[in-house]
Amino acid sequence: MELTVGITGASGTIYAYRTLQLLAASGAVETINLIISGIVPTVAQVEMNANLRQPSAEIFNEWLGLEKNSKIIRFWRLDNLAAKPASGSNKQAGMIIVPCSMGTLGAIASGAGTNLIHRAADVTLKERRKLVLVPRETPYNAIHLENMLKLARIGATVLPASPGFYHRPKSIGELVDHLCFRVLDQFDIPHSRKTEWSGEEVGEI
Repeated sequence: MELTVGITGASGTIYAYRTLQLLAASGAVETINLIISGIVPTVAQVEMNANLRQPSAEIFNEWLGLEKNSKIIRFWRLDNLAAKPASGSNKQAGMIIVPCSMGTLGAIASGAGTNLIHRAADVTLKERRKLVLVPRETPYNAIHLENMLKLARIGATVLPASPGFYHRPKSIGELVDHLCFRVLDQFDIPHSRKTEWSGEEVGEI
């Protein structure tokens, strides 16, 4: 499987970090076309003390704890509109934007994109492939909600960063995993099932 992953400047870099780790470890994904927006290195430094100032596949391999020579991450510049994810003829399963800023969501909804993340999302929609958007914003204003509704109506999956608690998380990591597992579920990618609801968590009422 080949996927494109976009990371934008909304808070929630940890969701991108863990999603990429899980995709790489799943055995189901051969290539991750990775694109980040310009503000991501700043957000990653503030939230995770990560140094992504000179992003590359090698830098992301190091950040994610992958083998130095791993080829699963293929990094594309934001301004490279000749990149593989910009073309519908590049066969892949779909795209994940995690986290997805409201600016990115609005650009995709309007069809007036100006960078590779916007273009790759537009291609994903026009080719009827799965587009998963993980917004991390609160509260939503009417513009945000209208843009999400517009995208949902044309086939995108809006999957807000709203982890559940029924698995009784004991750490932030378990909360993050719960959300990231839901992202992987959209592509039927295997992962731990420990946060899956079974109905056995409660007795008869």
